[in-house]
Amino acid sequence: MPEPNQPNDSAALVALNSAALLIAAERSLEAVLQKIVDLARELVEARYAALGVPGPGGRMARFVTSGMSEDQVSAIGRRPQGLGILGLLLRSPQVLLVADLRLHPAFAGFPPHHPGMTSFLGVSITARDTLVGNLYLTDKLVGGSFSDADAWLVQTLAAHAAVAIENAQLSDRIRRLAVLEERERIAMDLHDGIIQSIYAVGLSLELGRMVVSQNPDEARSHMVAAVKGLDGIIRDIRSYIMDLQPARIQDEPLSEALDRLVREFRANTLVQVTVDAPRVVDEGLADNCRLALFHITQEALANVAKHARASSVSVQVNRFVDRVVLSIQDNGVGFDSNRIGGIPGHGLSNMSIRCRSLGGDLTVTSSPDQGTVVKAVLPTKPATHIPPAVVSFP
Repeated sequence: MPEPNQPNDSAALVALNSAALLIAAERSLEAVLQKIVDLARELVEARYAALGVPGPGGRMARFVTSGMSEDQVSAIGRRPQGLGILGLLLRSPQVLLVADLRLHPAFAGFPPHHPGMTSFLGVSITARDTLVGNLYLTDKLVGGSFSDADAWLVQTLAAHAAVAIENAQLSDRIRRLAVLEERERIAMDLHDGIIQSIYAVGLSLELGRMVVSQNPDEARSHMVAAVKGLDGIIRDIRSYIMDLQPARIQDEPLSEALDRLVREFRANTLVQVTVDAPRVVDEGLADNCRLALFHITQEALANVAKHARASSVSVQVNRFVDRVVLSIQDNGVGFDSNRIGGIPGHGLSNMSIRCRSLGGDLTVTSSPDQGTVVKAVLPTKPATHIPPAVVSFP
C-alpha cells in the first residue's frame, strides 16, 4: 500500500528515482541547484519552478529558475529578496499548497515584466533540521492545481536534494580551501626561489653598471652572471608552469598517459627522460591504482624539475601478479635522506599519501651528488583501510 498522499502512478515513482540519481551525480553547487529545480518542474509538470537558498538576514543568497528564458529573467531584474509567499517559506519551513497564490494573504504582488502565475506548490529543503533551500513551483500544466501526490513527490525529491546540496557545499568549501593552500604554497615558492633569483640578477646588473667605465672586463663578467641567472629563472618558471598544469588522464591507459606526461616534461624542462611502461601494465589495473601511479609520477617529475638539477630521468613501471612497481630515478644533486627535515619539495608527502591510501609503500633513496630514486609499490587489489602516511628512507 502506498503511504498517505503517495502517488499510485508507477511512472511518477520511476521518474522520482531517476531524478534522485541525476541529482546525486552532480558535484558543483550551481549544477546541483539547477538540476534540482529542473527535475522538480518536470516531475510535477509545472510551467515554472525556482529554488531559493537562504542567506544572512532571512534574504535570498541564491535564486535559480526553470521554465523562463534568459530574456525573461533579465527583464524581471533583481532576484527576489525573500518577501511575500517566498519569504513565508524562508521564515517558516513547510509544505504549502495554494490554488491561486494571488489570493493568499502573504502575496506581495509581481514585479514588472514578471509572468502571471496562479497555482503554487512550495516545499522546504531541510538537512538535520536546518533550512538549506526552498522549492517553488507554479502553474500546474495539467489539472489546474497541484495535488497532495505532487507535494509528496517534491518532498521526497527535496530529501535527496538536501543531501546533494550539502555535499556540493562541502565540495565547494574543500575546493576553496585547496585554492588558498595552493596560493600560499606558490607565494612561498616564488618568494624563496624565483624572486630571490631575480634580486640576484638585479645586483649583478647594478654592479656591472657601476664598473663598466673603469673595468669593462669585470662589467662583462657581471653581465655573463646575469644572463646565467636569467636562464636559471626561465628554467624555474617552466618547472612551475609544468607543476601547475592540471593532471589529465581520464580513461587513458597508464602507458599512454605516462608517455604524454614525459613528453610535456621534456618540452618544459629540456631534461632528457626515458619511460618504460609496457601496455601489459594496464591489463586489469584498477582505476584508483592507475590514477595514483600517474599522479605520483607527475609529482616526482615536478620535484626533479624544481630541485634536482638533473640532466636525465628514467621512469619505469613493472607489473607483477600481486603488485605494480613504479620507479623514477634521476642523476641530479640528490640530498641527505638521513636529514628528513631538509628534504626538498612539497610532493613527497602527497606521493606517500597516495601510496598508503591504497595499501602501498613509497621509498626514497638519495644521497648528495648521487641522484634520487623514488619507488612506489602498489597492490593490484588496493586495500580498503587507509594507514597513516609515511615516507620511508632506507
